[in-house]
Amino acid sequence: MSTLIFATNNQNKVTEVRSILNQKFNILSLKEAGIDIDIPEPYDTLEDNAREKARVVHQLTNQNCFSEDTGLEVETLNGEPGVKSARYAGDSRSFEDNIDKLLANLKGRENRKAQFRTVICIIIDGQEKIFDGICKGSIIAARRGSAGFGYDSIFIPDGSSKTFAEMTMEEKNYFSHRKKAIEKLTVFLS
Repeated sequence: MSTLIFATNNQNKVTEVRSILNQKFNILSLKEAGIDIDIPEPYDTLEDNAREKARVVHQLTNQNCFSEDTGLEVETLNGEPGVKSARYAGDSRSFEDNIDKLLANLKGRENRKAQFRTVICIIIDGQEKIFDGICKGSIIAARRGSAGFGYDSIFIPDGSSKTFAEMTMEEKNYFSHRKKAIEKLTVFLS
């Protein structure tokens, strides 16, 4: 089984990716690979931030690795929070504060259309590739559900009446932006 280092410290993302790949690959988090760093995300695009994280890990380890950057893009807010999704309300990375800020910014607005977009960058055998996945949906006015992480409690994907936070992992993976990007990655690796 091939090993890939996943350039993240977010255990929720590691769990989600492992559930999608179904043991086709041995996925190591940064911590499991013995890498104790927080890789900056200094760029204005998901693509550039994903590339940066993959390149840093590849330079440190010279091993096959991948990274991802995900943003919630709200139509009426011109794509905010977007690339700043994790730090929307400040550098503390508090998703409770991020959700509060987003809901306040949407107060009184009728258009609640949004999408999650994931960009994955893999460096394998020295070759770099980019894949993306999008899940369209809408933002509700109040939190619902306790599963998931990030903005999951206020996002309902098109075709569902549940928020991501009300879904099982299997249900979420049916709609998931991350799953769509990972499926493209898996096809490439096959």
